[in-house]
Amino acid sequence: MSLTGEYIRSWQYYLIPAAPTKSAPYFKLLHFNFQMDTLQIIAFDADDTLWVNEPHYQHMEQQFGELLADFLPPHAAAQELFKTEMQNLALYGYGAKGFVLCMVETAVRVSAGAMSMPVVEKILDYGKALLNQPVELLDGVEDVLEALQGRYRLVVATKGDLLDQERKLKKSGLERYFHHIEIMSDKQPADYRKLLKHLDIPASDFLMVGNSLRSDILPVLDLGGHAWHVPFHTTWEHERVEQLVAHPKLQQLTSIRQVPERLLAMRNIR
Repeated sequence: MSLTGEYIRSWQYYLIPAAPTKSAPYFKLLHFNFQMDTLQIIAFDADDTLWVNEPHYQHMEQQFGELLADFLPPHAAAQELFKTEMQNLALYGYGAKGFVLCMVETAVRVSAGAMSMPVVEKILDYGKALLNQPVELLDGVEDVLEALQGRYRLVVATKGDLLDQERKLKKSGLERYFHHIEIMSDKQPADYRKLLKHLDIPASDFLMVGNSLRSDILPVLDLGGHAWHVPFHTTWEHERVEQLVAHPKLQQLTSIRQVPERLLAMRNIR
């Protein structure tokens, strides 16, 4: 099986229709991944890649909608909350604390200032409960890290609130596997470029494993790195990319358990 010329002229990623056609055989690209023999570092996203995260936020959104039932139906409350999050993202960044501030702001706005203090206190309680959630590792995570430790330098590359992410990592018991922890304010190409400079490696020697196409996959591909996508069953609206992505350095996985076997297969191919 060979790659057609239209796909090998550039390392840029492609957004293509969901259904493969003869002119867009994305499934061919997903199984070709060159220059893996120089791979030094494997970075893992944290939330919804190593442990469960988004379902906790969705549960809080549901509770928030119930609080605003006198003012809005639940789906409208969720839409208003998301609008507030997007408006404040540059100020608050990602994470639980910004999320709670956005809930308070949304509640005040949609109630035209009539929201009572007990409701605000309830929102704050929800936020504290979110920050104190136990960490639930996803299936296979520790087995994979155990298998890769010593063979590659392992890195956590996550975004969000610094204290919250540090707390979750400590609760997870996974710290001992990682050479470096990078908690980023965002995951744009510039942020990954800074990480690569700190790690002192070219993008071609770097593999990112994560659940978000927007944050974990596309920026790394833009820089010439390798990116392996492990979808989670639910995704925050801001992180969604509706179109399929094809790229020679992209692999689509169904489970994080596939990482070691894919790496071994790549070594056997060359």
